[in-house]
Amino acid sequence: MAKQKVIFQCTECGFRCSKWAGQCAGCEQWNTLVEVIDEVLPTASRFAGFTGTAGRQGVVSLSEVSADEISRFSSGLDELDRVLGGGIVPGSAVLIGGDPGIGKSTLLLQAMVALSQQLKTLYITGEESIQQLSLRSKRLCLKSDKLRVLSETAVTRIFSIAQEMQPKVIVIDSIQTVYSDQLQSAPGAVGQVRECAAQLVRFAKQTQTTIFLVGHVTKDGALAGPRVLEHMVDSVLYFEGDSGSRHRIIRAIKNRFGAVNELGVFVMTEMGLQEVKNPSAIFLSRHESEVSGSVVTVTREGSRPMLVEVQALVDESHGSNPRRVALGMEQNRLAMLLAVLHRHGGISMVNQDVFVNVVGGVRITETAGDLAVLMAILSSFRAKPIAKTWMVFGEIGLAGEIRPVQNGEERLREASKQGFNKAIVPRANAPKVLDSAIDVVLVSTLSEALAALSGD
Repeated sequence: MAKQKVIFQCTECGFRCSKWAGQCAGCEQWNTLVEVIDEVLPTASRFAGFTGTAGRQGVVSLSEVSADEISRFSSGLDELDRVLGGGIVPGSAVLIGGDPGIGKSTLLLQAMVALSQQLKTLYITGEESIQQLSLRSKRLCLKSDKLRVLSETAVTRIFSIAQEMQPKVIVIDSIQTVYSDQLQSAPGAVGQVRECAAQLVRFAKQTQTTIFLVGHVTKDGALAGPRVLEHMVDSVLYFEGDSGSRHRIIRAIKNRFGAVNELGVFVMTEMGLQEVKNPSAIFLSRHESEVSGSVVTVTREGSRPMLVEVQALVDESHGSNPRRVALGMEQNRLAMLLAVLHRHGGISMVNQDVFVNVVGGVRITETAGDLAVLMAILSSFRAKPIAKTWMVFGEIGLAGEIRPVQNGEERLREASKQGFNKAIVPRANAPKVLDSAIDVVLVSTLSEALAALSGD
């Protein structure tokens, strides 16, 4: 008989303590400690590593370990394969998070239907009934005759059925609904989420079964449950999208088998999620006439460059504190760029409200869009449009210098492919082979960039 004791666990970080306190000592959040039942099992099998006992052979030399190329297989969705690093790795655990209604279940259902045509698959739902899942499949016109589904939340029952069926891919929708009989806490609690995730990851490694875990997010956009959940799995994917837009972006923030920040683009339609083969075309508004405050830049997300439009609006401030609003980029970055513009460009925005937006709900995570942001701000401030065929990229330093960015030539080729004929780029990113289709203007300081924008 296992011993039981009451402990208090933080719902934000998973910190444990024997007594209740108003403030968590781990993350310093208030009123996050909840009472849970901690069981001390007579054996230590529960606390085995995530890989379990698979391949346990003592201490060996790393050179003696077989390092054959991992044989991936396709999910049936090219954009999902891109984000995963080229396909699904057998025995991997993938966590997919996103806002409610963003399309997580739809994406996995489409992928599982495609996989079921060639592999044995199992879709386990804990939130929907099998009838609801069937209605969704029929609404999307999916050929789901070979897809096996199960409505179950007990992790022991899931393992029993999985060992009997031996599927190659399993989907758990969602991890917050699964519970273990070893714990007395309710499903969705921190202890339950962590324990069930650890057992599922261990099962994936031991049986070489790929497991997709659907995770809910909090109001702050982080995955519900302890952050240790992200450390357990091999890949963490986030579904992003604006509620007013049909575009959906899936981003890899962790991937042990590929590049991080890799990006996949989908469009939500009546027939489900449709892949976007050329994302650069949909994130450009393509105004009929030239408008002020609009500049196109090339951002690199993962392994491919992508053209996005940066819009800015500068208006006279009627309050004591001018507003600085940034959508699609870090707000502190915007404040720093405005300070550099004032110090090294001689243009002050102390009495102006500045609004910056990246079209299509894309978020620029790199510094290559700094120059484009300032160019859009100046264009709106002076009410002077920038030609639609111009493209700008470059990082701006605090000393007013224009710093180079990675893969400059690849960005220029992507811009030339989309029909742009002029580019303002850092001098250090000068192409080795000149392309006659695009005129490259090289700048090394902010003053040179301002002169190029003015046509001097």
